[in-house]
Amino acid sequence: MPVLFDGSVRIFESTVILEYIEERWPDPPLPPREAADRASARIAEDVCDTHYEAVNRGFGEIFWYKRASGALADRMKTEAARQTAVLQAWLTERLGTLPWFGGETFGWADAAAAPMVNRSVHYGMGQVAGSPLALWHARLRERPSVATTFAESDAVAARMGDMAGAYASGERRREYRDHRLEWMVKSGGIDVVLAGLRDNTIRFPWPDPA
Repeated sequence: MPVLFDGSVRIFESTVILEYIEERWPDPPLPPREAADRASARIAEDVCDTHYEAVNRGFGEIFWYKRASGALADRMKTEAARQTAVLQAWLTERLGTLPWFGGETFGWADAAAAPMVNRSVHYGMGQVAGSPLALWHARLRERPSVATTFAESDAVAARMGDMAGAYASGERRREYRDHRLEWMVKSGGIDVVLAGLRDNTIRFPWPDPA
C-alpha cells in the first residue's frame, strides 16, 4: 500500500496520492492539458490500479508466499504471465511512439504504470529489450525520484519471501479484496481462497468481519 508523508500529513491510496501531489505541487502539472488526454491518463491509471495490480499481487501470492504449489502453482504463474503480456501490449499501444504516456513529459499515466511494469520486470515478465515499453522503463529508471523509489521497492521485495511462514501459519493474514479476489478466482486459485478462509490466513478489508 503506497503511503505519502508530507510533514504531518499521511495519505494512502495511489489515486488520492496523485491528486494530492497535483494540488500541492501543481507546477509542473501531472495530468495532460486537454480533457480527452486527461481522461486517457485516468483510464490508464484505473487499468493499472485494478487489472494490472491484481495480476502482480496474485503472482506474488504464489512466488513469495507459496499459496499454491506443484501443477496449480505452475498454471497460475503461466496465467499471470499471459495476462501480463496482454496488459503490456495494451500499454504499448497507448504509448505509441511517444517518450511518455502523456506526450513529451513524464505525467499522470507514467506514475500509475511505473510500479506495475517495474514489478513485472522484477518477476522476469518484462518486455524484450528494445521494445517501446522496455525503452520507456529504461527512461523511467533514469529519473532520480523513480530510481530511489524502485531501489526502496527492490529492498523490500528482497525480504518478502521471509514472511511466507507467517502468512502460512496465520500469524499474519493477507488482505484479499475486489480485483485481487477476482483475479484469484478467475485465474484458477479458488482453492487458494477457500484454503485461506478455512485456515484463517487471509482477511478482507476493514472493517474485517469478527
